[in-house]
Formats: sequence, C-alpha cells, structure tokens
Amino acid sequence: MTILHKLYETHKVPHKQHKSVSSMLKGMLLVSLATWLLAIPGQGYAQQPNYAYVGLEPDIVTNYAGDNSKKLGYVRVTIEMMVADPSKIMDIEHHMPLLRATAIEVFGAQPEDKIRSLTGREDIRRQLLRKFKDIMKRETGENIIENIIFTKYLRQGG
Repeated sequence: MTILHKLYETHKVPHKQHKSVSSMLKGMLLVSLATWLLAIPGQGYAQQPNYAYVGLEPDIVTNYAGDNSKKLGYVRVTIEMMVADPSKIMDIEHHMPLLRATAIEVFGAQPEDKIRSLTGREDIRRQLLRKFKDIMKRETGENIIENIIFTKYLRQGG
C-alpha cells in the first residue's frame, strides 16, 4: 500500500485534496532527486577549470621595420597568459625569459601593415600562442598555456 493510500484511508482525504497532495509529493520527490544528483561528484555540471592569468612583465617593447626602411616604429604590448592549472604558474615563471625573447622576436619580424591592422594583430596573437605552447610543451612535456590576450597594444611610427 502506498503512502497516498495510507493517507487516504486513515484521514479520509477528499478526492480534490488527494490530487493536490499527490502533486505536492511528486514535486518534493523531483526536488529531492535533483538535489541528490547535483551533490554526487561527477554528476550534474562538469567541473570547470580554475583559470589563472600570468603576465609577461615588464611589457614587451620592441622595434619593427616601417614601410620606409629608414624609419623604425615601435610597439609596446602587455601579454597575459591563461593557465588552466594554477599549480603550473611556477613552470611559466621559470621559462619567462624564453617566452619574452620569443615575443620580442615575433613582434620584431612583423611588417608594419600587420602591426597596424586588427586582423594582423589577431594573426600575431595566434602565432605567438602557437609558439608559446610549443615552447612549454618542449620544455615541460605538458600543455600549460591555454590562451594569451593582449591587454595593452600601443604602436608608434613606422
């Protein structure tokens, strides 16, 4: 005999109230089930990575060749690296000189039109991300850097 039948027999619940009690019990059951599923590890929502950001400090400041080869331009960029595992920050800091040298090399090799344009800037960001990932994979054996962002991008001359 179910709980509803016992309740109905012992308290003689009228038919209309029987339906509302039944709906209320079903709702409570659904809420309890949802709470239970969310409380179980590995169930419900997937665990999100705990991202951390590491800045390449100081800013990257380097020259680039302008359209007129007699005149140089310069670019100043602040680069932040996104890391999925904050425990790997020490690995990045250890290899920071290599990452800085790579960033300076990449920016110094760019033509002025690429430095100036938004699409060129995005191409440079992707190229730098690929090189940073390759360096960290080669040096540590792990994929540490998820992404990079330019938080400051200033250029002059050229």
